[in-house]
Amino acid sequence: MKTLVLLITMLISNFLIQAQDEAPGITITVTVPNVTSSEGEVLFGLYDENTFMKAAPIKGEKSNIKNGMAKVTFKNIPEGVFAISCFHDKNGNNRMDFEENGMPKESYGVSNNNMSYGPPVWNDAKFKVEAADLEFEIRM
Repeated sequence: MKTLVLLITMLISNFLIQAQDEAPGITITVTVPNVTSSEGEVLFGLYDENTFMKAAPIKGEKSNIKNGMAKVTFKNIPEGVFAISCFHDKNGNNRMDFEENGMPKESYGVSNNNMSYGPPVWNDAKFKVEAADLEFEIRM
């Protein structure tokens, strides 16, 4: 009897866990319309405030470049506050390259397209994810 109850409990919890995994989140589509060459790929990162410019992204995506454009979609994003950054990885080494003086060698951009001198700033790049799917255009 205990085995039967345990088995039923496990089956019910399995269905509940699967239902939570399949719960749809928000879709964020990001387009970069002005990639300067077709070399390499454009790498995108979705960040929260704790990871922005400090750690690996919460989610990462890559895009090939077609006709000067790159496009990715982040799926099942929960509600919250996020920022997106991207860069043109021309040489395919999966990291942003810098000059000796600290200036980037590869083009980059962030959500909201607020580009100032120096590294991107969280307050300029952040956006809210709520109930509707989102689309962004990031210029490099």
